[in-house]
Amino acid sequence: MASFEVRGGNKLQGEIIPQGAKNEALQIISAVLLTPEKVTINNIPDILDVNLLIELLMDLGVKVERPQRDICTFQADEVDIDFLGSEAFRKKSGKLRGSVMVAGPMLSRFKKAYIPKPGGDKIGRRRLDTHIIGFEKLGARFEYNEDLHYFQLVAPDLKGTYMLLDEPSVTGTANIVMAAVMAKGTTTIYNAACEPYLQQLCKMLNRMGAKISGVGSNLLIIEGVDYLGGTTHTMLPDMIEIGSFIGLAAMTRSEITIKNAGIEHLGIIPEKFQQLGIQMEFRGDDIYIPSQEKYEISTYLDGGILTISDHPWPGFTPDLLSIVLVVATQAIGSVLIHQKMFESRLFFVDKLIDMGAQIILCDPHRATVIGLGRRNNLRGITMSSPDIRAGQALLIAALSAEGKSTIQNIEQIDRGYQNIDARLRNLGADIRRID
Repeated sequence: MASFEVRGGNKLQGEIIPQGAKNEALQIISAVLLTPEKVTINNIPDILDVNLLIELLMDLGVKVERPQRDICTFQADEVDIDFLGSEAFRKKSGKLRGSVMVAGPMLSRFKKAYIPKPGGDKIGRRRLDTHIIGFEKLGARFEYNEDLHYFQLVAPDLKGTYMLLDEPSVTGTANIVMAAVMAKGTTTIYNAACEPYLQQLCKMLNRMGAKISGVGSNLLIIEGVDYLGGTTHTMLPDMIEIGSFIGLAAMTRSEITIKNAGIEHLGIIPEKFQQLGIQMEFRGDDIYIPSQEKYEISTYLDGGILTISDHPWPGFTPDLLSIVLVVATQAIGSVLIHQKMFESRLFFVDKLIDMGAQIILCDPHRATVIGLGRRNNLRGITMSSPDIRAGQALLIAALSAEGKSTIQNIEQIDRGYQNIDARLRNLGADIRRID
């Protein structure tokens, strides 16, 4: 198992370009199964989760050309449908939660699909009910194999329908949309997710010949078509990585410019970091963060302690709460972090407490951070990365801490952040990968 050895305390400086959006990539790449024609995708992040999904498509018989690591051309004209029921498919797809996104396109085009027990982060229960119920309303039937732990779905005749989702699940909405684009009739999805990733998927499908209206809202109307063709698509910059770099700059008192940040698609993210007292300037499509010795957490107008919580888009993304929590440890003031969606995502705070942070874990969903205002620096320790986002948060903490830190299980970080150690070294970070 690889690890990072980090010597903290260095001020960083320079420019950094965010990778393509990981969460968008898993949807967009799955959508290539909807057509036998060529689909070219640009700005693909070169990370473990995405590469594993591309390998999975290749195992299914999809032809893949990758002239550059960030550009792929896919052609799904000879898909091996029987591979879906194989042990090899279950084993590989079980390592990747994003593999569930293959089900919608397979149902739409090939009338059957398999969903294995999902892999991915251990951040709490992540149910598949929204996906399965949505497929059922479109006319799919499913059976659960208890011995092999997978769902088998069959849909000889998908028909459009009205559905009100019980939760605005991003992956659930995307999967249902991909299943519905070639269903007969009209499908209406209310309480749909409307994240930029989902908007990107809908725009791509419309270019392929789909008829989706309401893009960007929580009410999607999909008129089924008989055929989808090829297209070219460019993915957005990764908003989670952009938020991570904002937090990194503040924690390490660094002067960093985030290039080509896709500011119009960031929603409320910059505002939440500004509430922590972090200064930034928008220069065209770049975000400039100046070096700050101190930053102070805002309070409410009545003097109450600030609460930062996650919420479906256009609310604050849960993937950045780990970063916000770490950044708050060196701010002036206090903040309550409320992680509503996943019950295990705050359990990494014990490592921050070992580093000297003042955090009260109220319950599995809430933590109160008492900012040290740099009165006491964090100290380096040996720790393990529990999931992608907590791993990046711990890396930021290590880069700001005194002394040496060792972060183990960095495969979790590699799943979501492309070549992160080399990119941080270009800014002046003292970080080394140990195999």
